[in-house]
Amino acid sequence: MTRLLAPRVLWPLLLLLLAVVLRIADPPVLEEFRLRVFDNYQRLAPREYVPAPVVVLDIDDETLSRFGQWPWPRTLVAHMIDQAFVSGAAVVALDIVFAEPDRTSPNRILESLGDPELIRTVQARMESGELLDHDQILAEMLASGPTVTGFVLTGGKSTAKPAIKTGLATAGDDPSIHLLNYPGVVTNLPELEQASAGNGSLNAIVDSDGVVRRVPIIIGYQDGVYPSLTAEALRLAVGASTMIVKASGASGQTAFGERTGIAEVKIGPFVIPTDRQGNIVLRDTGPVPERSVPAWRLLDPSAAPPDIEGKIVFVGTSAAGLKDQHSSPLDPTTAGVTLHAQALEQVLSETYLERPDWAAGAEITFITGLGLAIIVLFAVPKVGTLAATALSVVAIGGSVLLSWQSYTGQAMLFDPVYPSIVGVMIYSGTSLLRFVNTETERRRIRTAFGRYMAPALVERLAEDPSHLKLGGEMRELTLLFCDIRGFTSISERLNAEELTALINRFLTPMTDLILEQQGTIDKYMGDCIMAFWNAPLDVADHRGHGLRSALAMKRRLVALNADLALEAATHGEEPIELGIGIGLNAGIACVGNMGSDQRFDYSALGDTVNLASRLEGQCKTYGVEIVVSQETLESTEPFAALELDLVTVKGKTEPIHVFTVLGEPEVAETAAFRDLEQKHAGMIAAYRGQQWTEARTLVAECRAMSEPFKIPGLYDLYDERLDQFERDPPPADWDGVFVATSK
Repeated sequence: MTRLLAPRVLWPLLLLLLAVVLRIADPPVLEEFRLRVFDNYQRLAPREYVPAPVVVLDIDDETLSRFGQWPWPRTLVAHMIDQAFVSGAAVVALDIVFAEPDRTSPNRILESLGDPELIRTVQARMESGELLDHDQILAEMLASGPTVTGFVLTGGKSTAKPAIKTGLATAGDDPSIHLLNYPGVVTNLPELEQASAGNGSLNAIVDSDGVVRRVPIIIGYQDGVYPSLTAEALRLAVGASTMIVKASGASGQTAFGERTGIAEVKIGPFVIPTDRQGNIVLRDTGPVPERSVPAWRLLDPSAAPPDIEGKIVFVGTSAAGLKDQHSSPLDPTTAGVTLHAQALEQVLSETYLERPDWAAGAEITFITGLGLAIIVLFAVPKVGTLAATALSVVAIGGSVLLSWQSYTGQAMLFDPVYPSIVGVMIYSGTSLLRFVNTETERRRIRTAFGRYMAPALVERLAEDPSHLKLGGEMRELTLLFCDIRGFTSISERLNAEELTALINRFLTPMTDLILEQQGTIDKYMGDCIMAFWNAPLDVADHRGHGLRSALAMKRRLVALNADLALEAATHGEEPIELGIGIGLNAGIACVGNMGSDQRFDYSALGDTVNLASRLEGQCKTYGVEIVVSQETLESTEPFAALELDLVTVKGKTEPIHVFTVLGEPEVAETAAFRDLEQKHAGMIAAYRGQQWTEARTLVAECRAMSEPFKIPGLYDLYDERLDQFERDPPPADWDGVFVATSK
């Protein structure tokens, strides 16, 4: 017993150990996979955009086409800021860095003037104050109101120091040791930076897959702590002079002695929960046109001014050529300035996403507990499989549901996928060991009988070899016969090898379609296929499966004929076009192992089988590819079916109603079919009522309406019958029955 249990337990335990170690290591590929799961959560339930006092002043492509390409003269930028304050902006934050002097300033173009007299004139006007340096103009405008400039932290080394306009108070650990720390920086011109009331980082955090999911509130540069553009805009808007950073070790923070990182940043009345590196997780809304206004509306005096009164205005660009576009969870081309605006919207509305510090520990605990429970249950004979399966389904489903509810209800992020994958792996690995022993015996039976018996029957025999005996049972079946039309003439054109190849090309896809619909192939008779449903195993809605198989076979023949025509054209030969007839009938038949003690076959016998074969033969009579009995159409969905006739097939004395099927239930709901069905029923009624003139009119109308369904042969038949009956009317008590004289 111990020897048997050892591999069943040890191998799954090793697999569980590897899974836990991998989760603790948390390599980048695993983290990226987890982030993509959270992205899908946001796609399913994005943050609802609620209008906030935040707006993006967008220097878009239309603005550039109206006011010239970038970079603009700083005078135009100053004018734009001035107009923003005139329109009532509370704060103007620039998601733009002016790192170099304006090349259009008067002192920058002196050397290009050429004319000494003109140079002296310009210099005199500059000295008198009549012509000002453009950067000076912009600096004066920045100093005229609550404005925020920005800087970009880079991976290169730099000695520059961005100006800090905010006070910083800390509680707990030194926050700088937890921040993303950059060695380089690109700043604004000193006079611009000094003129503004705030100065913050423009950086967004780009993950390894190129998606921005986090926006900093504070960020590190050369071991210093700096605010972001979002934080500075908020600080000026609420009139705060200091921001307070609370990290692990601070009062009210539980870290069990560990330096778990930054917990929150307080700016004025707003307490912003952050991750350990001082970022907030972007809770994306996706593109929202109401969030932005084009800058040209502010600059063009003839345009209706935008409503920005009392709002925090972020100035940036969505123009593709200026390359300030990022990928966010809901938008692959979101402008960088929009990320700052969305972050501030989250702060103002207190709408955050959080992945708790203890989330990883909780996920690892869940993985370990679930894996051990599955292994223990599988170690119990017989009971193990069912119990382990139930536990796995409940646990995995519960983890997905709990993760989703945590996201939608508490805005907390827990990974349901990796724990679920591990649970499935442990379950699969453990069950595989049990399966191998059982499958060895089944493989022997499959090998012995799989080549000449129905696949479903082989599986049944593999489960219970005692079925290997003669005998049958009466079951309700749906039977199908399919035959190639004009096969004799086709066979005369081909040699034995070519004919065999053609038959195989026909039988293989037709067999696949039947098997896809849970059918059992009874036998092949040359170019004919016999199949049935609901034996040896029960098939729910076996009539519907049979009808869908027939329609699929009809469609597949069109594709096969197209392939044959193309091949014939390539070789300069006359194409072979195959036609088929399919008969379907449902009813009680005897089905089971038929034959002798030495050799037997699983087949069906009875009047129901014979009628299905006769119906296939009537396809030629009515010029259609599918003929089914009324019994086949009962107890299933309403397929698109038209009554063909009331007919007595050869070998039968009682007439039956026969139909052709033109499409699935979806087709039956179309207006085109409903109109045809109504008109066709009227034609049949007129025909059986011996109203020949009315019937002929309706036949013509039906022929025109049936063009999409391609059944002209049916109405040709009724035209011939009407011609005959007009010449030689049937008796007055004629019941409309057609007696078939051929199979």
